[in-house]
Amino acid sequence: MALYVVATPIGSMKDITLRALEVLGSVDMICCEDTRRTRRLLEHHGVKPPELVSYHEHNERSRARQVLPRLANEDVALVSNAGTPAFADPGWRLVRAAIDAGVEVLPIPGPCAAVAALVTSGLPVHRFSFLGWAPKKKARLARLLDAERNTPGSLIIYEAPGRVVKLLAAALDILGDREASVSRELTKLHEETRRGSLSSLIESFGSAGPRGECTVVISGA
Repeated sequence: MALYVVATPIGSMKDITLRALEVLGSVDMICCEDTRRTRRLLEHHGVKPPELVSYHEHNERSRARQVLPRLANEDVALVSNAGTPAFADPGWRLVRAAIDAGVEVLPIPGPCAAVAALVTSGLPVHRFSFLGWAPKKKARLARLLDAERNTPGSLIIYEAPGRVVKLLAAALDILGDREASVSRELTKLHEETRRGSLSSLIESFGSAGPRGECTVVISGA
């Protein structure tokens, strides 16, 4: 029996591997960040959904305890709403619990917004730091950026709609006017990546900023 960590599309429904569809159609249960979203994905590809259970940031700890006994006799898949589970998404607790219990944990690789944004940013890719979601509070964001002031690799940060310009401005103030890129709506209809200095990107977006969730890549020290 195994726990499969399955990457799912970050935008286009076509961005899912044949192996991922095979696994999702063969396991006994899928732990989903949003069962409705996962059901739509499976039905779109003609995969009959197995048992779907919710597994998100608000029930992650308790759900991991409930799912673990099932792994003794059943195969379970873990998916998030988009991209790779446990990568700035729920999943780490279940993976850790499965490993501690001696359950085989297998990756089914695929889409990841951080990697997609990095390789199209035009910035160095041989070394990078993933900082996760940008903190909402100004002081916490400042501390995060300040801690990376001398990091030599590219910095990758996820940001929510409406806050991207604030992130760029904080980075400009703390890190200086470095080269950066902002990717939004990756693999979706209105996909866009803008590149340039932090100051030019701020000017380009204006006060409103870009729509949709964004992945920001900033050059290293």
